[in-house]
Amino acid sequence: MGEVEEPQFTTLAERVAALNKQKNFQAPPPNAGRRAPPPPPNRPASRTASAAAFTAQNHVWPLSQWTRSRYTTLAWARPPASNANTDVYHEGLAGTPTSETIRAQCRREAKLEFVRRVVYVYLLQATRSAPEVPRVTEPSRPSLPPRVPTLPVRPARPTAMDSDEQAPALPARRLPLPPRPTPTPRDRQEGVPPPVPVSSRPTFAQIDAACRATGGAAVTGQSASIPAGDSCLVCRDYSAPDAVAAQYPRESLPRQDPVSYLAHVLCDPFPSATDKARAIFTWFHHNMAYDTHGFFNKCIPRGLSAAEQIFSGKAVCQGYADTYEAIARRAGLECIVISGHGKGFGFADVKPGQPIPDFESTHAWNAVRIDGGEWKLIDVCWGAGHIGADREYNKKFKPKMFWLENKLFGLKHFPSNPNHFFRDDGRIPTWEEYVVGPFKGEQAHWQGDGEGFSEYTFSPRPKHIPVNSGEVVRFQFGKICPHWDGEKHGKGKPLLLMMRIRGPNGRGFSNGRKDDLVTLETNGSWWWVDIPARDLGAPGEKLECMALTTLDNKDARGVTAEHFATRKGRAAMSWSYIALWELV
Repeated sequence: MGEVEEPQFTTLAERVAALNKQKNFQAPPPNAGRRAPPPPPNRPASRTASAAAFTAQNHVWPLSQWTRSRYTTLAWARPPASNANTDVYHEGLAGTPTSETIRAQCRREAKLEFVRRVVYVYLLQATRSAPEVPRVTEPSRPSLPPRVPTLPVRPARPTAMDSDEQAPALPARRLPLPPRPTPTPRDRQEGVPPPVPVSSRPTFAQIDAACRATGGAAVTGQSASIPAGDSCLVCRDYSAPDAVAAQYPRESLPRQDPVSYLAHVLCDPFPSATDKARAIFTWFHHNMAYDTHGFFNKCIPRGLSAAEQIFSGKAVCQGYADTYEAIARRAGLECIVISGHGKGFGFADVKPGQPIPDFESTHAWNAVRIDGGEWKLIDVCWGAGHIGADREYNKKFKPKMFWLENKLFGLKHFPSNPNHFFRDDGRIPTWEEYVVGPFKGEQAHWQGDGEGFSEYTFSPRPKHIPVNSGEVVRFQFGKICPHWDGEKHGKGKPLLLMMRIRGPNGRGFSNGRKDDLVTLETNGSWWWVDIPARDLGAPGEKLECMALTTLDNKDARGVTAEHFATRKGRAAMSWSYIALWELV
């Protein structure tokens, strides 16, 4: 008997419709031992996209779509089937379905449809109420900065004014003057005139003869009338800055910034840079002393500021120079500190045949720019005082350390930097030239600066004078400045100078001769006398150039040689020495 083909139904609705057409039907026998394979899983879909892709207005799902397939996109919302329903399903498969089974199946499908609609409405409301999530897109490259808005083009300025009146001309802008270049030795050397031929210089007798021949007055015996002016630092009037420097003692200075205070009170009263520099120079003489204790015991304080140095009241050469620079710079002056070697305390002249010592920086001084832009070398330490033979400090003002010409200043100061000689001729001496000196050998002792005599014009310079040379020895001195006037610039009228010849050990007789006093001739600018070497005395004796200070217990200034000759040996008199030699 052939098998009867059973119609295949894809959905439960088709099967129910077929059963309704048959009054009596018999379900095909179950295929025992083999169950239909489960359908393949549906393609997964995004829940959010499915729920948000439709609305109630633009899409309606037919009821057949809900019952056509067991597996839909909303199948995850179905409640799990109960055990009773599962049993009924199995009974229907095992035997012939009854009408009760079919009705139960329909009721179950109706409930599922209701559940699907409730879930649909719930999801639809949730989709409408949920806020829209903004989509974030990552830029592939950084965004460019916003463009600058284009400015409107300015209208061209009119070439001519509407009115006849012309606008006032603006003053031309002046650029500041460039800084003054520091003259170098090479610059100084260029354009320097040749040296004056000293050998052809006329004598005073020749000058007198020429003046008389032309009807002029003779100049012998009187000073040449040369106007000093402010260009000569030797004859310059420093009374004003020196007086100001004496008005501000160290004890009266404010504790707060004494450097600025001194720069103000010492320098502001003077427009001249030379007077400013002089006022500071003189202030050190009144208020600072050399630290002899620290110098000889090698315990000099180091690293003190300018204010600490001022209030301590004592310093060595480095402290003097550093403090002077601080005050000068605060006052607006150009000033530097120069270190090097100085022929000061403890220096001994190199004797012939002795080796030249090595260079050693043992001293400090300053260079300050004065009127005319000139760099002037000054030594504040030596100008304030000096150390005596007893190692005690002598507070004695030495203004020569301010006005001395740079070329002569370099005879006792050798800087570590060769550019700091600041000579007018630009020449840089060697270390050997400096140590030996221009006169070579030991020098005679000199003490004539206070009377206006120049240390660099007296002769003979050697300390030892041979008495058996058979020569005539000239002793001469000149003024520190051609227009120096003792009454105007110094202590008064000139003193009478004379050579004092002594016996051995200061006794009154030497080779049968008494001590003698030989006066020097003068023309007001030079003092001189010629004495044969054999008449100076015996070897080992002292030879002095003396200045008569008192005669008859009165001031001897202005005493002439004629008046002295009348009182010689009859009146009390006293002297001060100018120079000292030894006879060999």
